[in-house]
Amino acid sequence: MRKVTWLLVMLLVGATLAGTWAASPGKSSPGKSSTGKPASAKEEGIQFTEASWKDVLKKAKAEKKIIFLDAYASWCGPCKMLQKKVFTQRAVGDLYNSKFINVKMDMEKGEGPALSEVYPLEAYPTLLYINADGRVIRKVVGAIPAEELIAVGRSIR
Repeated sequence: MRKVTWLLVMLLVGATLAGTWAASPGKSSPGKSSTGKPASAKEEGIQFTEASWKDVLKKAKAEKKIIFLDAYASWCGPCKMLQKKVFTQRAVGDLYNSKFINVKMDMEKGEGPALSEVYPLEAYPTLLYINADGRVIRKVVGAIPAEELIAVGRSIR
């Protein structure tokens, strides 16, 4: 009787663990992104460029677009929330990918410290809308919901 009880407990634990692992939202299978789409499929949300700041300015001039700069710090909770919950939304991505050159920059690493001298920040996150000449045309300090980010994006000329 004891062996049967032990076997039932082990089966129950194994089934629970297998179900939890399969349902984990962060897990993905080979060849698929965390959204379950093929890895080659374009992700929803804002697509950020990884180019140098100099190249971003050149690209903005060439394409006659405004630069959207997400100035963040790796330790910033509201920054992480924006990156996880707002920038990933399809409606946000549709607008920002068509209208702006999108850049996210950790202001404490890489080019960030030098850029923070050009564009002084009061808090994280700071969202900057910068023309191709490098002049800030709009500044939003703090995390904002997707609807407000879309409204700000639409208001930029």
